[in-house]
Amino acid sequence: MYFSDIIGQEGVKVQLRRCVDENRLAHALLITGPKGNGKLPIAVALAHYLLCQQRHDGEVCNNCPTCVKMNKLIHSDVHFVFPVVKKKSGSDNAPISDDYIAEWRELFIKNPYFSYSDWLATMGVENQQPMIYERESSEILHKLSMQSREGGWKIVIIWLPEKMKEACSNKLLKIIEEPPKETLFLLVSEEPDTIIPTILSRTQRVEIPRIERNDLTEALVARYGLTRDDAQRVAIQSSGNWEKAEEQLRVDTEKELFLEYFSRLMRVAYARNIREMKVWSEQVAALGRERQKGLMEYCQRMIRENFIMNFKHDEMIYLADDERNFSVRFSPFVNENNIFGIMEELSEAQRHIERNVNAKMVFFDLALRMTVWIKNR
Repeated sequence: MYFSDIIGQEGVKVQLRRCVDENRLAHALLITGPKGNGKLPIAVALAHYLLCQQRHDGEVCNNCPTCVKMNKLIHSDVHFVFPVVKKKSGSDNAPISDDYIAEWRELFIKNPYFSYSDWLATMGVENQQPMIYERESSEILHKLSMQSREGGWKIVIIWLPEKMKEACSNKLLKIIEEPPKETLFLLVSEEPDTIIPTILSRTQRVEIPRIERNDLTEALVARYGLTRDDAQRVAIQSSGNWEKAEEQLRVDTEKELFLEYFSRLMRVAYARNIREMKVWSEQVAALGRERQKGLMEYCQRMIRENFIMNFKHDEMIYLADDERNFSVRFSPFVNENNIFGIMEELSEAQRHIERNVNAKMVFFDLALRMTVWIKNR
């Protein structure tokens, strides 16, 4: 992973490179900020830059043995830690990251900006909550007690340290505070306030901002071949979140289907047609979890756009022609009296789907609740 692969974040990249070049890098960094801003790719790129034997002009050489290994995430002195679940055919011991390291490498190489949901899908998680268990801390301590195999830095990248069990966190306190020489901890967090204070106090915080809209636009044009107008539309809707931008692209490919489901939901809710609500909920339940989540994202976007349409500022509305045709008639039903209620119902349905609640129940309940809000004018 190279700094040049990171979308935007030029100020952060300059800061981190300078810390390495001037030998001012803290021994434990807490890399945090909003979702989808490239925190994990930045951590891996920093590790790569630090280890490269022939870096120059602010970038790695891509030729030395270190670069060859880092490109495959197989450098023996770079250790990855992340939330896991017990494998169905595994031992009785608590699971550790090495149990899933092959899946982790494959997912990161395929898409360094993968989401937590992507990782859950990769592990095939159903009703389990991935964690970083106490046994992981023993593995880390063992690995760091050994001499560097490459004769340089040893690096531990902990993705989502907020998922660490308290016992795991406590066992790592001393080594994070006083690590062996040339040892670096990179903690990549989306919810730093939930990390125990004794860990937080031992790290230097690096705040990563949202990706700038222009940087998102350029990346969408370069990586997906979008027209500039389409790329700008997706960038605006994504609010500096690359995960959301990619999700929006997936939604766009299914927009016609999602619009049909959205418009049907609103119509049957307005008509209070219980029979059709049941049919609708069963059809949506058959879509599969990822598409269901995409539909809920789409519904929330449509509600926002319809609310804005009431203000008569066309330059602020980002709807395709078929969406606009529906919204001209529907937008009066979205107003200040019900928008927050509708959005909360859609968000709650999305959360339930992410937690594997019975989909038919979730969507039938959503349709019933929508009957109350849609007529609240």
